Amino acid sequence: MKQETYYQQVLKLVGSHGLIRSHDLDAINVPRVILTRMVRRGQLVRVDRGLYSLPDRSVSEHTSLAEVSRKNPQALVCLLSALQFHGLTTQAPFEVWIAIPNKAHAPTIEYPPLRVVRFSGESLIEGVEDHLVEGVTVHITCVAKTVADCFKFRNKIGLDVALEALNESWQSRRVQIDELWRYASICRVTNIIRPYLESLTS
Repeated sequence: MKQETYYQQVLKLVGSHGLIRSHDLDAINVPRVILTRMVRRGQLVRVDRGLYSLPDRSVSEHTSLAEVSRKNPQALVCLLSALQFHGLTTQAPFEVWIAIPNKAHAPTIEYPPLRVVRFSGESLIEGVEDHLVEGVTVHITCVAKTVADCFKFRNKIGLDVALEALNESWQSRRVQIDELWRYASICRVTNIIRPYLESLTS
């Protein structure tokens, strides 16, 4: 009877979180071996090492962002992945782009593949939004910050991608000039972005 209670507790937990990690069971005093048994019974599926979900979990184009954020709650989704989330690019990155502090150790994840860049100071904390993706809180750079980041990392993603993001965000009225200037200043790319902003407003 005790085991059935464990199953019910785990199902309730995964129902509210979308994805659970094996060590999440410690908080509800359920042995981790229960996860293996529930996978055998078909009540859960193992998404990745130490990560589980319900078998009928709906999968979207942003599923990989939820999976990364569940394993690394501090991860900041940025650049191409943020552009895709905001619908500002025709690119379809197969890696999840995340930013971490300069001196932090890069997370090791089997799947999905990661592309790690390093932010520091204000660049890491300004312009961050929290979005709920499949029951998981995902930290993502806002539209204006993402555009500024693209200009800063133009050598990694291509200037054409940065310009596409700027034009798309401006034409869809999702950014204001003062926002773009602010984040360009934080990212130290005001001189780079100036002629493109001036052409938008001329």
